[in-house]
Amino acid sequence: MGWRAVFAGSAFVVALSVGPATADEYWWRFWHWHHYPEWQAVHYGMYGLYNRNAYLQANPEIDEAYKEPVITGNRADIRGLQATLDPPRWRWGAPCCYGRKPIHIP
Repeated sequence: MGWRAVFAGSAFVVALSVGPATADEYWWRFWHWHHYPEWQAVHYGMYGLYNRNAYLQANPEIDEAYKEPVITGNRADIRGLQATLDPPRWRWGAPCCYGRKPIHIP
């Protein structure tokens, strides 16, 4: 009976110690369970607009007068979709050492 108590106690201790080690994984799943559908819908929309722009730009048979307003509108829609997303929250091991301003290409 003594070895059963030792085995059950050690199994209990191991089970309790696994929780903190996997907490980050569970929080990642919790966040994606609540936020992933919206994020995925926005990314699929942006992906479709990027593909439409690429198709229009690569196809020489489509008139430039038709392409330009469609591509410009798609780019505006992409920027609007990007504005709905939260900014990235990357964890860096060290602070960034660059002192110059970011370059923004329109």
